[in-house]
Amino acid sequence: MTTGVRRRMGVEERRQQLIGVALDLFSRRSPDEVSIDEIASAAGISRPLVYHYFPGKLSLYEAALQRAADDLAARFVEPARGPLGTRLLRVMGRYFDFVDEHGPGFSALMRGGPAVGSSRTNALVDSVRQAAYDQILSHLGVSDPPARLELVVRSWISLAESTALIWLDGRRIPRAELEVQLVHDFAALTAVSAAQDEEMAALLRRVVAKEPADGPFADLIGRLTALVG
Repeated sequence: MTTGVRRRMGVEERRQQLIGVALDLFSRRSPDEVSIDEIASAAGISRPLVYHYFPGKLSLYEAALQRAADDLAARFVEPARGPLGTRLLRVMGRYFDFVDEHGPGFSALMRGGPAVGSSRTNALVDSVRQAAYDQILSHLGVSDPPARLELVVRSWISLAESTALIWLDGRRIPRAELEVQLVHDFAALTAVSAAQDEEMAALLRRVVAKEPADGPFADLIGRLTALVG
């Protein structure tokens, strides 16, 4: 009869394991409620060994946040093929997948948590917003956005964040409806800006011209027409 021998992890492998364990715990409960003892227990190691790899919970939280930020930023990456409305709808589906998987951690990050207010945390959050901004401009085929377009895109990213936070508080609106609503919101924000600026109007006409009759943008136009008809 033989007994299994636990393989000894290397330094970086152990660090990555602890980050994964911490991220899983932070995703299910607010980081404020998760202790180092719980992280150590979930990882199958002692509390002092956790401190060997990370000086404290804050540094471990920031490392977990970095992994989550990279994951969330990647959700905005979408091949520039097909109509914009359909692409944005797929992006919103992946965005809400993340929010669904990391609810308490996402909420803690946006509303307040152990690392909120630190320059490291603020930089990570800003990096996700910037990645989302860059991706949306890429979808629009714009490299040097005018001021009104920057306002529309950044406002929409903030709206997506606040919508996700409200949805997490009870999930009273079906997620699929919110994903479509956010795509409609993008079109609406662009339309309002287009009414004030010819450059934005030209952009909107270019986008709408490529939208199919059964796409989310056309659906919004149909709904609005029905309201005023």
